[in-house]
Amino acid sequence: MKVSVLGCGRWGTFLAWYANRIGHEVTLWGRSGSKNLMALQAEYKNEYLVLPETVSLTDDLGMVVASAQIIIISISAQQLRNFLKTLSKLPNLDEKIFILCMKGLEAGTGKRLTQVFKEEMGSGRHVGVWLGPGHVQDFTRGIPNCMVIGSDEIQVTKQVVKAFNSDLIRFYYGQDLIGNEIGAATKNVMGIAAGMLDGAGYSSLKGALMARGTRELSRIIRAMGGNDLTIYGLSHLGDYEATLFSPHSNNRRFGEDLVKGIPFTKLAEGVATVEALHRLSEIYDVELPICNALYAILFEHQETSQVLVDLFLRPVKFEF
Repeated sequence: MKVSVLGCGRWGTFLAWYANRIGHEVTLWGRSGSKNLMALQAEYKNEYLVLPETVSLTDDLGMVVASAQIIIISISAQQLRNFLKTLSKLPNLDEKIFILCMKGLEAGTGKRLTQVFKEEMGSGRHVGVWLGPGHVQDFTRGIPNCMVIGSDEIQVTKQVVKAFNSDLIRFYYGQDLIGNEIGAATKNVMGIAAGMLDGAGYSSLKGALMARGTRELSRIIRAMGGNDLTIYGLSHLGDYEATLFSPHSNNRRFGEDLVKGIPFTKLAEGVATVEALHRLSEIYDVELPICNALYAILFEHQETSQVLVDLFLRPVKFEF
């Protein structure tokens, strides 16, 4: 099968590597002049992996979209809407399957990424999401994991799972698109909180963070019309080990470095998601104590350690 990957950052390049590994004909696209694309064109590798030369590289968006049956999009969540405005102008998109491989919510609106996709591309286009735990560094060493594919169209879900299931990644069918998207986005928020606890020397509170974080976010999923049990699946709780504890997690590292006053230069999608969740808590009138605490730290510049202590020493209440 012909597969195109749009976005040649860490995850996009891995997805091209993976799709090629399981036998697909793969083209990887990057913006003209991007540092990531130029580095790959020069040496066919980045700091995470060596890309097989059977993967084609290009900056021609029209060509890469026209040539593929399945198109994977792996860019920053906050860049998605503007990127789709360009993508939507290309011809012959109706029969193609698009897979969104990023985790986030639109900061200003709180909208899920499939909502953004359908607003810009049209409601009739086929779209799914690819979510769940796993780090490039582990996958390229042959360490397997489980992930989830979700879509509003069950045939899209089944087709994508069939195309990408392997001994390295076992896929499950996602049954709740709202819960999967919110869960995947918000695990990055909990990753930032976990990093802050690490940086402040409160790592033992990460157990409480895991328990209360899942409980808190189940309420917003239910309010939005999703299944609150989805938060305990692969897209959220299943991704906690890779996000709350792993040294490879950008979001966890961002939180730790923030507390320690160390500059952080990589992308931490959870920051924009904190802003989106703050907006959703207002829209749906749902209390999100952990998310609101992070908002106070990141956007109102309150003192980190005090906010974290106050958060976990809230007035006594029943657990459930």
